[in-house]
Parts: sequence; structure tokens; C-alpha cells
Amino acid sequence: MDKKKVGAGIGVILIKNGKVLLGRRHPDPDKADSSFRSSGEWCLPGGKLDFGETLEEGAIREVKEETGITIIDPKVISVHNFKNEFAHFVTVGMTAKKWKGEEKVMEPDEITEWEWFSLDKLPHPRYFPSFGVLENYLKKKFYIKKQTFLKGK
Repeated sequence: MDKKKVGAGIGVILIKNGKVLLGRRHPDPDKADSSFRSSGEWCLPGGKLDFGETLEEGAIREVKEETGITIIDPKVISVHNFKNEFAHFVTVGMTAKKWKGEEKVMEPDEITEWEWFSLDKLPHPRYFPSFGVLENYLKKKFYIKKQTFLKGK
């Protein structure tokens, strides 16, 4: 029997002047590096947790790799259970109130641009794990029960 595994991911919210930092995933799903096969969608900085990392170490590494920003003292704010027909991930939402550096495209084959968006005017299309993290942040909730998001729905 072929058993699929559950992965662990991190999405990090950075807020500056009332705006959140989001990146646009590459339009080619093979380059967008998403287990969910998402492409062209706006997402938070973040990614997969590496074996042996703490959540904080993973958040610091992923944000630095993707944006060039060094976050300081990231905090866990939420947890999610996301799956579609391609993948199943437990995603931990985090935030960092302090950081060093300015955002830049570090992995152009994965994320094509970074932009700051007002929390009341978030862009489309949306990478559902990132926007689950943002939904919890805006509702001040730790966990909102969500599980399955099928492509095209």
C-alpha cells in the first residue's frame, strides 16, 4: 500500500505600515515549488520545515532564502491543516515584528516579485495556505478548522 506523508510548512506574516509582504509564485507550477501545485498566486514568505529544525529556525531560514530579510524572534500565531488532491500539510503561521533588510527577489524561479499590500485590499489569486494564516491573524484565532481545498474550487 502506497502511504502518503503529511508535510510541515511555515507561513510568516511581516507587517510594515499596516501592509503585509506577499510574493507572487511563478506562473509555471513546476517552478513555483509548491507541493500543492499552486502557481501564479500570492503567498506569504515561508516554506517547508527541514528535518531537525525548530519552527523559529525554519521561519528565519525560509524568509532569508526567499526575501533576503533576516527576521528576529519569530512567534507562532496559528496552526492549520491544509490538503488538496496533491498534498497534505500542517502549516504553522508565524509573525515577526522585527527584521533587518529590505525585500528582494532571491529565488526568481520560485517567486517572481514581492509587494506590500494593505490588509483590507489583499490580492488575487491567493495561495490558500498563506491566506488561511492571514485569515487567522485577522480574526485573532489560533485555529480555524479547514482541511480540503480542491483545485478549481
